[in-house]
Amino acid sequence: MKIGLLGHGVVGKGVSRICDASEILQIKRILVKDDWELTDPRCTQNVQEILDDPEIDVVVECMGGIEPARSFLMKALQNGKHIVTSNKKMLANCSKELFAEAKKNNVSIHYEATCGGGIPWMASLERILRIDPIDSFRGIFNGTTNYILSRMDEESLEFEPLLKEAQKLGYAEQNPSDDIDGMDVRYKVALSCMKAFKVMPVLEEIPTYGIRYIQKKDLDYAKSQGMTCKLVGRAVNDGKCIQASVMPVFLKKEDVLANVSMNFNAIESDSPTLGKAVFTGQGAGSLPTAHAVVQDIYDIAYNEAMDTVDAAIAPVVNNKEKTFYLRTVNLSLYEAVCKEKIDENTCLTKKITLDELHALIGKNEDKDLFVAEVQE
Repeated sequence: MKIGLLGHGVVGKGVSRICDASEILQIKRILVKDDWELTDPRCTQNVQEILDDPEIDVVVECMGGIEPARSFLMKALQNGKHIVTSNKKMLANCSKELFAEAKKNNVSIHYEATCGGGIPWMASLERILRIDPIDSFRGIFNGTTNYILSRMDEESLEFEPLLKEAQKLGYAEQNPSDDIDGMDVRYKVALSCMKAFKVMPVLEEIPTYGIRYIQKKDLDYAKSQGMTCKLVGRAVNDGKCIQASVMPVFLKKEDVLANVSMNFNAIESDSPTLGKAVFTGQGAGSLPTAHAVVQDIYDIAYNEAMDTVDAAIAPVVNNKEKTFYLRTVNLSLYEAVCKEKIDENTCLTKKITLDELHALIGKNEDKDLFVAEVQE
């Protein structure tokens, strides 16, 4: 099977390394952006050498970003090529048009590497769905934030120096916004909904809170209550709408997710006969992510897992009442929902839905506000 590879960065290099050791997978062309990347005779700066080559069966995209990745993959589909992508941001934003084009041209889209790095999360959902409907999932989808939160909790450190350390170690990008603001997890929750529930939530309707403004004292409070903090993405399918969110959660120490440390990911599904099943492993990195990409290529080679799902758009409604930890300099705005005041800027709320709290937070101009769900 001949492959065209778009992008030769951290993940792309891992893909070429694994494919080059295979007896049946052959990378014919590699698209790179800059002259200094022309380190392999297969490299090209002309994408048409890949998209228009009739010998290339599969186009693998590891570029990142929405454009030009989306346009390149649309053209590949129109030319009758299967595609494999690790690009969660692009796929979460463009899935409907891409899957429609794949169906039209009788080819498939594979995206195991978009969620959980080397964890076979999407493949496991497919296996569960052969027997069970999936009722819900939740998990630690981002290794960068889990590394920071683990270090903060274990060593009683502040956020900023740990973010800088994560960047030095390569866990965090120089612009870490997607990770620490929760957007990376939002994309993964949406794509997991598409696989697990066969519906796509409206991205902008998923309440998303990151850890950019977390402070040591927030974790100290959680620890005083026998809890720890994790950034959790979750979704529940109630048949009519999707309950979905991304936010820090104060978890009880006995919770399985509370014990996942450093840059590991862990994702839990729940279904009627299997019950709760937890999948854990390296959520990012060159070879773990490349491993997931190459697994998808093998699926195409063996004519397995032909995914041409046409997911309907589903509204997001978070109407289950919960308790939240809220820290803001404008705490007086929340007197009506405050149950217990922790200090002059911090409280625990009464039972309130996330939709109600999200609406109240939207009226607050405190850019340093921090909010977390408190597990019951």
